[in-house]
Parts: sequence; C-alpha cells; structure tokens
Amino acid sequence: MIRALAARPGETLTSFLSRQSVRTRLSHLTMHLLLLAITATALLPMVYMVSTSLKPEGTEYEFPIRWIPERIVWENYPKAFTSVRTLVFLKNTLLITALSLVGGLLSASLAAYGFARLRFPGRSVLFILMLSTLMLPYFVTMIPLFILFRTLGWINTLYPLIVPAFFGGSPLYIFLLRQFFLTLPTELDDAAKIDGAGFFRTWWSVLVPLTKPALATVAILSLVHHWNEFVGPLIFLNTENNFTLALGIRLFRDQYTTFLNYTMAYSTMMTVPILTVFFLFQKYFIRGISMTGLTGR
Repeated sequence: MIRALAARPGETLTSFLSRQSVRTRLSHLTMHLLLLAITATALLPMVYMVSTSLKPEGTEYEFPIRWIPERIVWENYPKAFTSVRTLVFLKNTLLITALSLVGGLLSASLAAYGFARLRFPGRSVLFILMLSTLMLPYFVTMIPLFILFRTLGWINTLYPLIVPAFFGGSPLYIFLLRQFFLTLPTELDDAAKIDGAGFFRTWWSVLVPLTKPALATVAILSLVHHWNEFVGPLIFLNTENNFTLALGIRLFRDQYTTFLNYTMAYSTMMTVPILTVFFLFQKYFIRGISMTGLTGR
C-alpha cells in the first residue's frame, strides 16, 4: 500500500520514505523560521525600550539606532523612580490588582459553576446574554459607569477599579472557567451530594481544587489587565494620591518630555514584574488554555 503512494514510477520504498523525510524537515524548518521572525518582531519594541533606558542623555534619538549603548547609564533607573511618587503609585496598583484578582477568581468561578452544573430555567439565555457583553466596547459603558459611581460617591477612590471584580470580573473569565467545569465528570457532584455537601460546598471543596490550571489562566489574565489598565484609572481617579503606575508613566512623560531614556527606564520597571510573573507561571497558563474544553453543553 505504501509503495502505491510513491509519486514516481519505479521508485523504491526507501527512496520514497527518504524524500518524505526531507519534505518534513523542510516544512519544520520553514515553520521554525517563520516563528522566529514573528518572535523577533514582537520583541523588537521591548529591546528598543531596554536599550534606550540605558542610554545617556542626548543619545536617545540617534539614527541609525544604536541598539547597544556606547556607555550604559544605570543611573537612569533610580532617577526615573524618584522623579515622581512611584511608591504611592505602586501601592495603589498592588492594592487594586490583588483585591481584583481575589474577587475576580471567586465570583467568576462561582458564576461559572452555576452555568456549568446547575439546571434552572433560562440558563442558556442568561449565558448567551452574558457572552454578548463581550462585544460591547468599554467606551460604550464608560459614561453609564461614571454616572453610577458618581452617584455612589466613589469618584477619585479605588472602589470603581476593585468592586466590579467581585461581580464576575469579566465575561471571558466566566466563560473559560465554565468550559473547564464542563470537562469534569458530573459523578463528582453526585458523590459530594451523597456525602451531604450542598452546592457551595461542592463548588469550593470538590470542583475548585480541580480547576487550578483554569484558575491560573484567569489569574494571569486578570493580573495583566489590572496592572496595565489605563482608561479606568484615568476616568475615575483625579489626584496623584490615588494614581496607579499606568497613570504614573503618563505623568512622568508629561514632566520629562525630552528625556526619552528616563521614560523608557520607567516603562521597563513597570513591565519587568508582569513579564516575570508570566514566565514563572506560563506552564499553568498554557495548560489551562489547552485543557479548557470547548464543549457546547
């Protein structure tokens, strides 16, 4: 049968397999070269950011670009760090990120458990309605949210950036966790019910420990979102005491417009922590994405 697959008359099985092996290697080589090109393109802005952050004043705008500075200036980092109230911005950012992360994981996993395991009238309609909100740009809900939080007296506080996470956080998080819950056998719920566990006990003690890969994925997405969020803090925060790092970069840029090396140093300091977290937990992120089923139940 394999001989019949040979494209050339009279070709032996050995030569046919050898030719197929060469094609496979060329295909893999082409794919790897393409991926390397995409990776290089994606990393280029980051390399430029780090390179510029180490350049002396007056050399940031040199053309052609000098990727390796002639003289590395590490002093740019402490100067950038102390030029604005970075510690205050960092404290606010960590507080918002930590509380939103906890609230988002708890509320999203609980909502996902309801959509995946509970049977109630209108479940599918509510789930589709929840997913449809993914198509709404943030700017559509921006004004209603501002009016709501102004009525509550929360403008220029951290509450508008934290409290919404305790009500599901994001439809995407609920969707990812719901799909992961669907991959778990329902016999686990039956066994817990036989042992006398209710819905909340089943969710917390049985299913949540099994969804660690999906929870890690949601945690990384939430961490990146809240750490880098700019529009929300820009709308709801007015004073520097409540600014986050994202607003801090803009404030720094406004004050030191001509010093690109300091701006890049400040941006690098903000980027490194989130990259470190991602690289440390990337295996859980990839595992959570790959194990999340796309079943339509």
